[in-house]
Amino acid sequence: QVQLVESGGGLVQPGESLTISCAASGTILIIPNMGWYRQAPGKERELVATITSGGRTNQKDSVKGRFTISRDSAKNTVYLQMNSLKPDDTAVYYCYANVADTDHWGQGTQVTVSS
Repeated sequence: QVQLVESGGGLVQPGESLTISCAASGTILIIPNMGWYRQAPGKERELVATITSGGRTNQKDSVKGRFTISRDSAKNTVYLQMNSLKPDDTAVYYCYANVADTDHWGQGTQVTVSS
């Protein structure tokens, strides 16, 4: 069993920054790929950013230059630093981890960008 627990969401104003994190626990030897997806009201869940165990990243074009994904493999934790936040970034952010060819999801953390 793998559990993913997100933290750090909240309400910020446009242009501000926020960092969210996700810690994985359970029977884990290695996590080849971890990352973040998000889902805004009325929209489908979409990829935000992922990072492999080797540090290779993949990001949604609209967040490049504003968001930075990183991970601490020793702690099985992934972080998403979000700068210059926009109202369009408002969504529930879900942590994702692929372990033993199985996708796992966190419960989600709300990020709201509003003045």
